[in-house]
Amino acid sequence: MDAAAREARAAARLERAVLAAEQALIEFEIAVDTFRIEVENFSRLHHQRLGPMYSRLDELDALIAEAVAARTGDPEDIRRAREARGLVLPMPKVEELFHGWLDSDGLSPEGVAMLTEQPVQPPPRVRASEEARRIYRELARKAHPDLAEEEAERERRGEFIVRVNAAYAAGDEERLRALAEEWAAGPPPPERRWSRSEELYARLEWLAARKEMLAEAAAELESSAIGAMIKMAPEDPDGLLDEIAEQLLAKVAEKENELAELVR
Repeated sequence: MDAAAREARAAARLERAVLAAEQALIEFEIAVDTFRIEVENFSRLHHQRLGPMYSRLDELDALIAEAVAARTGDPEDIRRAREARGLVLPMPKVEELFHGWLDSDGLSPEGVAMLTEQPVQPPPRVRASEEARRIYRELARKAHPDLAEEEAERERRGEFIVRVNAAYAAGDEERLRALAEEWAAGPPPPERRWSRSEELYARLEWLAARKEMLAEAAAELESSAIGAMIKMAPEDPDGLLDEIAEQLLAKVAEKENELAELVR
C-alpha cells in the first residue's frame, strides 16, 4: 500500500471519528438544553405558585419575633426581631407586581382583563407537547452550531437555535413548524477554506473543548436547587409543587396560630 492510500485510509478513519464525536456532542447538548429549559420553566412556576407563601412565612416570622420582643423588651429579642424584619422582601415595584401582564405595547390582554374585572386566564402551561419536542429535537440535530465548520455559519446557526429554544420554551408548536420550514429553505453551508485534514484535527479539538464546557454546565444545572427538585420527580414536577405547597400552607397556618397566641 502506497503512502497516498495509507493517508486516505487514515483520513477516512479520522472523519468517522469526527462524525461520531459530533453526533454524540449534539445529543449531549440537546439533553443539556432541554434540561436547562425545564429548569427555567419550573423556576418560574415555583416562583409564581410558592413565592407568595414564602413571603408570607417571612412576614409571619418577623411579626412573631416583633411580638416576642414587645413582650419581653429583651435586647436579644429586639435584635432578632430586627433581623427577621430585614429578611422580609420589600414591596415589589410596579413592573414586578404586573409580572407577566406587561408587554411591549403596555398591558397585555390578560392585564386589561385583570383591571376590568374580567375573567383572567391562568398562566399558560409551559410544558411542550410531544410533537413540539419532536420538532425541537429534529431542528437541534439539523441546525446545531456544533455542526458548523466556519465561524460565520456557526453564528448563523447559533442565532437560529436561540429562536428555536425560545419557541420550545414557550411550547409554541406552530412557531417551531415555521422555524423548521425556514431552516429547510435556508442557505447551504459555506465553502470550506482549509484542507480536509486540517479541518478534522481542528474539529476534534473544538469538540473536546465544547464537551468539557457542556459537562460543567450540566453539573451546575443538576446541582442547583431547582434542578435537584426536578430530579426528585422528573415525571411529575407539578405534583412535587403541589406537595411543597401543602407543606408551606401547613407552616403558614402553624405560624399564624403562634402569632395569634402571642398578640392576645
